[in-house]
Amino acid sequence: MKQTLLLLALGVATAFASHAAAPPNIVLVMTDDQGYGDLGCTGNPFVKTPHLDTFYAQSVRFTDFHVSPTCAPTRAALMTGRHEFKNGVTHTILERERLTLKATTLAQVLKDAGYSTGIFGKWHLGDEADYRPERRGFDEVYIHGGGGIGQTFPGSCGDAPGNRYFNPVLWHNGRFVKTSGYCTDLFFGEATTWIDRQRRKSQPFFAYVALNAAHAPLECPEAYFKRYRGQVSDLAAKFYGMIENIDDQFGALMQKFEAWGLTDNTLVVFLTDNGGTVGVEHFNGGRRGGKNTPYQGGTRVPSFWRWPAGFRGGKDCGVLSAHIDILPTLAEITGRWPQKALEKQVEGRSLLPLLRDPQSSAPDRHLVTHIGRWERGKAAEAKWKGASIRDARYSLVNDSELYDLKSDPGEAINLIVSHPDVAAKLRVAYDFWWESVQPLLVNEQVVGPVINPFKELYWRQFGGGPDEALRRLMDPANAQSGRH
Repeated sequence: MKQTLLLLALGVATAFASHAAAPPNIVLVMTDDQGYGDLGCTGNPFVKTPHLDTFYAQSVRFTDFHVSPTCAPTRAALMTGRHEFKNGVTHTILERERLTLKATTLAQVLKDAGYSTGIFGKWHLGDEADYRPERRGFDEVYIHGGGGIGQTFPGSCGDAPGNRYFNPVLWHNGRFVKTSGYCTDLFFGEATTWIDRQRRKSQPFFAYVALNAAHAPLECPEAYFKRYRGQVSDLAAKFYGMIENIDDQFGALMQKFEAWGLTDNTLVVFLTDNGGTVGVEHFNGGRRGGKNTPYQGGTRVPSFWRWPAGFRGGKDCGVLSAHIDILPTLAEITGRWPQKALEKQVEGRSLLPLLRDPQSSAPDRHLVTHIGRWERGKAAEAKWKGASIRDARYSLVNDSELYDLKSDPGEAINLIVSHPDVAAKLRVAYDFWWESVQPLLVNEQVVGPVINPFKELYWRQFGGGPDEALRRLMDPANAQSGRH
């Protein structure tokens, strides 16, 4: 009897191992400017996100997961497994959003592992030819330009002229396409179509659905706005409407996976790119600050991982983790980690052991946050301006504030005077880090092109050109304003 049970157990284990050994399809969904508290499953009393709430219940959830405090920096760190400054990314505009060409990207790692790779939405790591995603490892490219649909700033960072969230002109595999519909629907729709093509070929795929929503300008289909109007401010109503629209599109994609039989062996990851924005005034998950701050409210985001064939969901993991861990995690899952070439670049660590056992522990670590955005040539003066370094317990902010994150997650009680030894240790680690990134700040003195590359490509395809009116549009004094 014991022998029979043992053989049965071995058989089940072997079957599971064999099934899980097949390389999973990978879908990474990252929204823009949505904070940890902007989901129903994380406690928000206003926004309705039933599909993501269901996904949350099925996932391993990292409850102390952090990204950079703004858009392009998070994308640079996610794509390379190291802090954004080590990729030369210290801003979201002014050429300082460009990902160094010396970095190996996550897409290149997965392409090398035999995956088809596609990006749908927001790239924001350089709009000039050498920096665009089609030359950084992506086979399929369906994106807007710059940091947001319709945004343009001096230099190379900018979108096609006149773009809006409805009916935008998008860059698709080397040409612009004129679309009809709302941006989030378009990005999810194109991703779904592309995934369908890959699954028909039995081709493993990596789909990076990096949405521009819910970034300002706050535009969403009217029906979504009306669901929240009167409950919160009109701005928040549009913001929550954008998020509910994301939720519906995410749910539709998950339903397709179920219908196609892809759910079991597809790893789906959901996260956001920085802390909260519009929704912070209504609910912020008990954290201080929001986007573009060095506090927990600026960097802590939802991070939900589901792969039924690889690990069991429905569990929380409280280990300190970050966006720099995504590349080594996916590289290990696909058999490309560890390897010496990547180890020289990557400073994150694989989360696979924690995904398999969320209650296990990991060695303590330091994570550095810096909002960057200093004026050109002013890096030295900005060393501690908008900066923090933390370990699993303490966070040193701006070299003048110290918080015990275990007892004070809202960062309300400054312990800098009573715990000088803790502050000193974190300061030493930060000083070492700061010196290590200085040689890698490769974009600080770069001057961008006179003509925005996406506009130049648009005019080349559709006609028109940089006449005097358009030159005035691109003049720094007339650059579009707004969040970036």
